[in-house]
Amino acid sequence: MPVFRLSRKLTFPPAHMAIEEGLLAVGGDLSLERLVQAYRQGIFPWYTEDDPILWWSPDPRLVLYPEAVHVSRSLRKLMRRSRFTITMDTAFSRVIQACAGNRGPDHPGTWIVPEMISAYERLHTAGLAHSVEAWEGDVLAGGLYGVSLGGCFFGESMFTRVANASKVALVSLADGLRHDGFALIDCQVTTDHLMQFGAREIPRRQFLQELQLALNQPTRQGGWRFAEAGGIALVSNPMGADS
Repeated sequence: MPVFRLSRKLTFPPAHMAIEEGLLAVGGDLSLERLVQAYRQGIFPWYTEDDPILWWSPDPRLVLYPEAVHVSRSLRKLMRRSRFTITMDTAFSRVIQACAGNRGPDHPGTWIVPEMISAYERLHTAGLAHSVEAWEGDVLAGGLYGVSLGGCFFGESMFTRVANASKVALVSLADGLRHDGFALIDCQVTTDHLMQFGAREIPRRQFLQELQLALNQPTRQGGWRFAEAGGIALVSNPMGADS
């Protein structure tokens, strides 16, 4: 199948028309409207600084069901000790910047280019992109960020500066999403790290079907925090208030 070139119109070809590697289209922009439309159709941007904007819909798709998250005994023990304080949407810019810089010598490049950072900060300001932070005292030890629409959380990236910090952030997020009836966490592409938590590959056709069902739920748009009851609560303070 061909790779499609996007025009200025806010339209995408059907996700199932992606080539074998998952690449669907090239071009377009990273406007809030286009990104929301892409996610709703199971499509996401992924490219490096030297590339044009590339849009993907891989087959199979890696997903993590909140009710089926696997937590190792050692990680549960660590969480009971409350070594990390977990927050939401208190340091989105710091989290995405840390994710962009989270590359070792074997991975000198990053797909979280400045244009992507700006785009997801706009999504955050709109109350559609969220961060989870793991703090050790006053130090940002790890975290993750992603996009939420309906009953689906689209995980984008995570980072760790202190061992296990991002793991605790992920499990805490999954617990909150499970409590509030979220259907799935989209992990996009397969990694051994995420499969440790029970993430599994499903056919793209199945993912798109489950995504459409999840999108029937209302979107919790706004700032997020963990609720005392165990779920996720909206907060009234404006987005983008990182210190």
